[in-house]
Amino acid sequence: MTIVYVGIDLAKSVFALHGVDEGGKPALVRPSVARAKLLDLVAALPPCTIGMGACSGAHHWARLFVQHGHTVRLIAPKFVVPYRLSGKRGKNDAADAAAICEAVQRPQMRFVPVKSLEQQGVLCLHRVRQGFIEQRTACINRIRGLLSEFGIVLPQAATVRREALQHLVDEVRNRSQETHLIQIVDRLLCSGCGHRLCSIDSPLWRMMKTLTNVCLSTDVQMKYHLQAG
Repeated sequence: MTIVYVGIDLAKSVFALHGVDEGGKPALVRPSVARAKLLDLVAALPPCTIGMGACSGAHHWARLFVQHGHTVRLIAPKFVVPYRLSGKRGKNDAADAAAICEAVQRPQMRFVPVKSLEQQGVLCLHRVRQGFIEQRTACINRIRGLLSEFGIVLPQAATVRREALQHLVDEVRNRSQETHLIQIVDRLLCSGCGHRLCSIDSPLWRMMKTLTNVCLSTDVQMKYHLQAG
């Protein structure tokens, strides 16, 4: 019988496949497929609909499978859970593959669009940028919390806090009678968290510049295609 739907449970090294025919009967059950053999196995199948969980590596495999004539549908893992069989089988790779195969057949299922290489690259830039922002926020909050123990309260906005930090050392040094406080703030801002903050700001601004250039080039390409169309 011709395989119509295939569910694949993605992993790093070993994958599980579950395929069914037009009648819904299992026609391909492979609970263990090595990573090096997955593409050859899928390429040998007749064109069918392949469902996968929208997890790490899913867009990469989706782009490869589409090149071999298959229709790929990515599903958020939370939408696969209701179709997983319970009981003796429990949760394992084979059961997850069967659940994905069942979920991809549902007409009302919501799918995740497959990203192109360009879209995936821009998404990576955004995620790296977000990571830098979280590190910067944590560093500034750490400085703010430590300085509050000495009666120095900085504003909450990140931009305002950076401006306040630039003038903070001079302000503390004016309190000449508090020599210990001067030493602590100097070490905190110059050789400690302040140095860490500068090391985060530099790549963050470069990342923002890269994203700006990508967005500008994308807008130009979109306008060109609209005019050409």
